[in-house]
Amino acid sequence: MLNTNSETLRPEIMDVLRAFDSEEEDFTHYFEFSCGKFFNSIEYNGEFYDFEEEADFENDLIFKRLAKRFCKLAFYKVLSKSKGSLVWGALTGIRPTKLAYMEQSEDRDFLALFNKMDVSERKCALVGRILSVQKSVYADRGGQNLFISIPFCPTKCEYCSFITAPIGATKGYVEEYINCLEREIEAVKPLLTNLKSIYIGGGTPFVLEENHLKRIYTALSGLNPKEYTVEAGRPDVFTEEKLKLSKKYGVTRICVNPQSFNDKTLEAIGRKHTAEQTVNAYRLAEKYGFDINLDLIAGLADETVADFEKSLKTAISLNPANITVHTLSLKSGAKLKERIKRLNIAGISDMVDLSDKLLTKAGYLPYYLYRQKYQAGGLENVGWCKDGKECVYNINVMEEISDNIAVGANAISKKLFGEDRIERYASPKDLPTYINKVNKIIEERNKLFND
Repeated sequence: MLNTNSETLRPEIMDVLRAFDSEEEDFTHYFEFSCGKFFNSIEYNGEFYDFEEEADFENDLIFKRLAKRFCKLAFYKVLSKSKGSLVWGALTGIRPTKLAYMEQSEDRDFLALFNKMDVSERKCALVGRILSVQKSVYADRGGQNLFISIPFCPTKCEYCSFITAPIGATKGYVEEYINCLEREIEAVKPLLTNLKSIYIGGGTPFVLEENHLKRIYTALSGLNPKEYTVEAGRPDVFTEEKLKLSKKYGVTRICVNPQSFNDKTLEAIGRKHTAEQTVNAYRLAEKYGFDINLDLIAGLADETVADFEKSLKTAISLNPANITVHTLSLKSGAKLKERIKRLNIAGISDMVDLSDKLLTKAGYLPYYLYRQKYQAGGLENVGWCKDGKECVYNINVMEEISDNIAVGANAISKKLFGEDRIERYASPKDLPTYINKVNKIIEERNKLFND
């Protein structure tokens, strides 16, 4: 159990304890700032550790940031002494690349901080490569991205925590849901003065019937973003007609989400398709000239490194524009978390390292990265792209450099106010609640973006 005199620092401390599986152990912590120095004192296993850090800061925001940073580093030093180092060191946040940008200046490099926080050389290099690939998109920061949430799937996978439910159980809501999306899209159009991208995500958007897809596409007509993505989803819902329709309405990028190319794994996680169907769906989409993204997850259903390598090599052989490699994460609301409390996956680091090696060799570049709590091995998710094929939406949203205007159930809009302030507006997760509150949602979100 953690005893601390600073409750505001408790969440940061718990993130570090969680990374070492030490939440149930006893710690006593004392924090103080005095005479220009941050002091952290920790009692653990009968031993006492004292840390002090001198730092300058301009305002309360930077003070809070530094207090959290030095506190995490203190606990990391204590625990790594007996339990070994972590590849991301004392960094626990979702966006390491955003932190790297914040640390960059004419006379300072992000590596100074990352080295201080004991981030491994391999992960430092990965972040540096990503920043290099993002340069052109980052230079064009600002404007808006539009996200459309489609919370319907054929079935629910065991690792999934999204609000999606099987289409068989929610089909009765689809018609009214599309009505609401049409109203929301029309309401946000005046806000889209510099639209960078459209992303229709899920769920599984292609689980919708063609007439419903067409209504969404028609509502979005005339917006003409440079990048237009549909996270089409599982291969068992692909049809020639849906792909033709998508091409007709200007979609430029399609996501095919196999997660694995091993049939045994697909069955274990609740998928109702085979690896062969994924290849067939890919070939079908390829005919229409889309940039295609394939998603893989490392650590699924007792897969070995060899199993994951098979999926990785199959994905590379198809030669898509993008391949996203996720590391399995335990998420609240997922069936998987109901069965286990910890992810201890043999070979998970080897899987992620292998993806870096093989994708780099095949000519792919890492272009965005994010981390999640309860992620196997404390690792990360990385998007890889062919040169010039980075997804603008993913970069803008992950680095938080453009407004994100989101419509639909469980859609989270973000409005940027300068460098240090972001305000969010979240729509209800529950479908009936969302449908009943759509007028209020439109009013409240538009107020945020018009202020």
